[in-house]
Amino acid sequence: MKNVYILGISAFYHNSAAVLVCNGKIVAAAEEERFTRVKGDASFPIHSVMFCLEKESIGMDEVEKVVFYEDTAEKFVRIMTTALLNAPQGIQQYLYSIPAWITDKLWIQRKITKELGIKSDKLTFIPHHLSHAASAFYPSPFEKAAVLTVDGVGEWTTLAWGICDENGIRLRKELRFPDSLGLLYSAFTVYTGFKVNDGEYKMMGLAPYGKPVYADLIKENIVKIYDDGSFILNQKFFSFTRKMDTINRDFEALFGRSRRKPESELDPFYADVAASIQAVTEEIILKTAKHIKEETGMKNLVIAGGVAHNVTAMGKLLRSKLFENVWVQPAAGDAGGAMGAALHGYYGNHVGAQKNPMKSLYLGHKIKDADKRDDAELRKLGAVWSVHTPEELQAIIAKLINDGKIVAVARGRAEFGPRALGNRSILADARKAEMLQHLNRKIKFREGFRPFAPAVLEEDAGRYFDMDGTSPYMLYTFPVKEERRTDVVFGNTLQETAAKSRSDIPAVTHVDYSARVQTVNSDQSPFFYGVLKNFKRITGCSAVINTSFNVRGEPIVNTAADAYRCFMRSGLDYAVIGNRLLDKSLQKGVADDA
Repeated sequence: MKNVYILGISAFYHNSAAVLVCNGKIVAAAEEERFTRVKGDASFPIHSVMFCLEKESIGMDEVEKVVFYEDTAEKFVRIMTTALLNAPQGIQQYLYSIPAWITDKLWIQRKITKELGIKSDKLTFIPHHLSHAASAFYPSPFEKAAVLTVDGVGEWTTLAWGICDENGIRLRKELRFPDSLGLLYSAFTVYTGFKVNDGEYKMMGLAPYGKPVYADLIKENIVKIYDDGSFILNQKFFSFTRKMDTINRDFEALFGRSRRKPESELDPFYADVAASIQAVTEEIILKTAKHIKEETGMKNLVIAGGVAHNVTAMGKLLRSKLFENVWVQPAAGDAGGAMGAALHGYYGNHVGAQKNPMKSLYLGHKIKDADKRDDAELRKLGAVWSVHTPEELQAIIAKLINDGKIVAVARGRAEFGPRALGNRSILADARKAEMLQHLNRKIKFREGFRPFAPAVLEEDAGRYFDMDGTSPYMLYTFPVKEERRTDVVFGNTLQETAAKSRSDIPAVTHVDYSARVQTVNSDQSPFFYGVLKNFKRITGCSAVINTSFNVRGEPIVNTAADAYRCFMRSGLDYAVIGNRLLDKSLQKGVADDA
């Protein structure tokens, strides 16, 4: 049978990506930022495309179709219509957006065909939320499911739901711009002092330090929520339809405080605001899911869109048991849109074709155990290492973690999406409370209140967390089991509170006793599984800290050279790069040279 290759692309907003599908199976996927080292890179993902083609040893002539993840013409109509409806106040938004469209974005078809050297009849554009829906359904393990997509905005749509089965995807209802849960959450992200499209997860991490005392104020003034989960935003409090800002003075006046200045001290007020919008978000998600269940009768729900990265809301949805099964696309944001575009490009033309459920997220660049080019590049950077078998490395890493060392791992294929799952990870001892602050300050260079996620042997997850089933992609939060908890002690600041021990795995237990869990098995992650098995053999504990191998402001490392540079620029003690073990104290390279 001839291989049918479909290339999916997302670009020109944030987190550009390319995904290659062969006969309905995802064979390669990468975000452009991993290659350019520009966090959130929105440029055309030419490096990602070339990677995907090289992975399969094919050229563009062997790609049957290229699918772009949104309808750019309809998006332009929305931007123009919004500017006209808000004239003359919308002149700032118009002057900012329209030049880019006139000079570049209106010619996306020409740009893509030129970059890829293809004819226009090979290129297809599909609606943004259809891309999200395809990314949620086709990689899922279900033959039939209800689907929910939620984000900021794609063309006009901000939320959509429908039904998926062997006949394809049928989106039945939608919410339209400017009523957007993603934009609502981003507005509060700005108010609490973080950056849109980058700081939403920070505000989610801040929320457990506060109480939802402003939830009623938000629902009475800012967002009206209906029983079916639909809602209307009161545009009196927002500026995103008129200006290059999200909120206005009325928004600030409602809470009696100005927006927090970025990087300034966090006081309890902003934690309470974060807790309040988190509660409102969860209410909307749960009401929407309940309505979808009533309307469709489906037992399975699949979800995608940027809001699906709200792991706290996803955890509560999972535990609500509204659906028997919930599956969230791990790369739920715009990068995952490239995956959905490619999958729809195949299954949309092969209705009834057997699905290929996603087995893992290890779809990116591969760091091999032995590679002469990597060896030469590392030596050029001053690296010194010893070589070991995988089994030796698993035992060494476990021992180093038990000794209080922090070990970075970069080997095998990189993960696609925002989560590091053992192939581009920093690992440390979850039993040591001081590890949380040390990792935040000396390794990741980030805010001290932010939590870290645990990775745990799949078969042991129930010993540590109140959870059924598995969580291989870190998509949900679960409560730490009560018998492992200690009383929460609050300090004078958020950072002091974060540093307090609250369980026997304190470095991965958030202030509300929650944890964003990754379960690890030998089929999906054999190397990482071996590390955890060795750690359990030494300590009796099978949970460790797992955080992405990068520092603040940088993408997750991709290549061996990226890994070494990050290793030398941070307070990491050891690194495993392929089959190489690097001890920081023995390195000839220095941070300034790296």
